[in-house]
Amino acid sequence: MNRGKILIVDDDPLVADSLAVFLKGRAYDVVVETDAGRALRRLREVPEIDLLLTDVNMPGMDGFELLKQTRSLDPSPVVVMLTGYGTIESAVRAMREGAEDYVTKPVIDEEIILTIERALKRRRLTEENERLKRQLNRSLKLESLIGSDHRMRKIYETLATVAATRATVLITGESGTGKSLIARAIHYASPRRDGPFVEVNCGALPESLLESELFGHKKGAFTGADADRLGKFLRADGGTIFLDEIAVASAGFQVKLLRILQERRFERVGDDEQVSVDVRVILATNIDLKDAVERGAFREDLYHRINVVRIEIPPLRERPGDIPLLADHFLVRYSEENEKSFDRLNDEAMGLLVRYPWPGNVRELENAIERAVVLAKGTELRPEDFAFEAGTHDEGGNGAAVPDFRPDGRTIMPLKQALEGPEKEIISSMLSAVNWNRQKAARLLDINRTTLFNKMRKYGLLEIKRGGRRKGEIF
Repeated sequence: MNRGKILIVDDDPLVADSLAVFLKGRAYDVVVETDAGRALRRLREVPEIDLLLTDVNMPGMDGFELLKQTRSLDPSPVVVMLTGYGTIESAVRAMREGAEDYVTKPVIDEEIILTIERALKRRRLTEENERLKRQLNRSLKLESLIGSDHRMRKIYETLATVAATRATVLITGESGTGKSLIARAIHYASPRRDGPFVEVNCGALPESLLESELFGHKKGAFTGADADRLGKFLRADGGTIFLDEIAVASAGFQVKLLRILQERRFERVGDDEQVSVDVRVILATNIDLKDAVERGAFREDLYHRINVVRIEIPPLRERPGDIPLLADHFLVRYSEENEKSFDRLNDEAMGLLVRYPWPGNVRELENAIERAVVLAKGTELRPEDFAFEAGTHDEGGNGAAVPDFRPDGRTIMPLKQALEGPEKEIISSMLSAVNWNRQKAARLLDINRTTLFNKMRKYGLLEIKRGGRRKGEIF
């Protein structure tokens, strides 16, 4: 089996030929040149060469000049330098100018094989990383985000504008609406796209570990801190850090976060030395932070500092027109991943998906499509291929029931769901009657303001204009 194609360049034919024989015996495909100029022409004509093994001291074009010229090729092979002058200076120069490694003469068999294998492995890893990065950039371009709802189109316009800045972004919305995807889209559309994207779920970390995880700690800062640790903020230096579920952050963390946003510096746990960092911060929450401020659970100054650009993602049940687009997208993805031949959902299945309330939002829809693709047979998905058949609970454990669609056209649904429509109308009518004064409406409805606010958010009434009409919607 061919383990890679190597071009050996050495003005000493005996050295070049003996190396070639040795490497061919180790299953490498090897070609030889004794002149750097001819070697460069071969590299231009045969781009599939994986590794260039070149001598440093050669008449005419030397190894360093060949290295420089090789680096400008696309694609360019990985370069290992051969030198009879094993000085630190030549090694440093070789690495600085782009060589992967160097080997001193006389060549030791085990050393040259180890060096070549290590260089080719790093080349393969680099190529795979670049491929994945290109794939990720394609999949996370703003124009690849799916959704035709007018609110989603407005969100995409905002993303395109804010991505080019370093402004702090706060993403709000229910669980499963795609807040992480929006954060990644901002990063990969920004000038920081080549920097790291570090995601931290603040709700998944105990309060005692959150500060250490994000800011790092000094050895001995607490029991178990047996070594210095870099935090997530330093790992995100030059890129973006995404803090999900920010509402659960401790008071101490909130103070440090406020300082980072204002001064771009912080201290590690147990360390008085200040660390500067260049990082963009994107945050997300499924909790009403303004309400948390009123309850004293979140710092007001931090709330105003992170609420620079706010993006609120509507739940999937409020944009049913996006369900067919998303369903088709997930169908194609998971059919390809699982080597299935599904090309569509039949009309009955699509109707079921559109009418289902999706308490788990886009994440639940994606999981439902993936499960159906894995378990179903045939070339199209049908209603019976989904876990939430009529009258059953969704598999995600949310306890939401699906309406029972009867052949005679009657719809039977759970009482809680059936009452949502009238409740929305009552709240909307009351708000309109009191000119959208929430305090007065809450008093007349005999509920507190927080309950009213949450119901307004649930039913999409927060964007109502004074006068009782929602932007882009007629009651």
